Amino acid sequence: MANQGEKPVFFFDIDNCLYPKSTKVSRMMCELIDKYFETHLSLSQEDANQLHLKYYKEYGLAIEGLVRHHKVDALDYNTKVDDALPLEDVIKPNPTLRKLLEDIDRSKVRLWLFTNAYITHGKRVVKLLGVDDQFEGITYCDYGSEKFFCKPHTEMFEKAMKEAGVESVKNCYFVDDSHLNCKAAHALGWTTAHLLDPRDPDPEHKASQYQIRSLEELREIFPQFFKSSS
Repeated sequence: MANQGEKPVFFFDIDNCLYPKSTKVSRMMCELIDKYFETHLSLSQEDANQLHLKYYKEYGLAIEGLVRHHKVDALDYNTKVDDALPLEDVIKPNPTLRKLLEDIDRSKVRLWLFTNAYITHGKRVVKLLGVDDQFEGITYCDYGSEKFFCKPHTEMFEKAMKEAGVESVKNCYFVDDSHLNCKAAHALGWTTAHLLDPRDPDPEHKASQYQIRSLEELREIFPQFFKSSS
């Protein structure tokens, strides 16, 4: 049963969600991950690419496979991959995104960041976008803990609810660019919007009840959370 007095929480993914895919951050990240696989596991480029893809498909995150199967130090990985990205070159303040977030009525809903990246990367991105002050908190993949989970694992969604202080799945709203993550959230009972890049083809099966091409569409889908236009 939903707690009547509980305020809904809107969880926002960060990468390829708060900024567009066209910034090519994921491509840069993939190159650094492949390089990491090559160097640390002494693999050829082709084998590194294949193993990276395998772990991504199995776990939703390459690092999880590395830690599980190769005893890699996740924090060392984070330093050489996420924290090594030249984000300052590609991510700039986004006034449109800021306006969208400012238009959300905080008396009706709380905003929370929800990422598979480590805290350093997540905080760096929202700061560069100029929206770091718009969220109450962040749930991230804790590479520093002995056993960590990431989306799409149920444990990660439960962690987000606990950290954001929301008890009922009925009060969880979510936007993410990952089909896998949206499908998992939807299955748990979260109200979910799958964000596709304008150039992405429609998936064969929708991940969740909503499918959008721009965060601006959240205004139409969830008008109840936005301040009425003056």
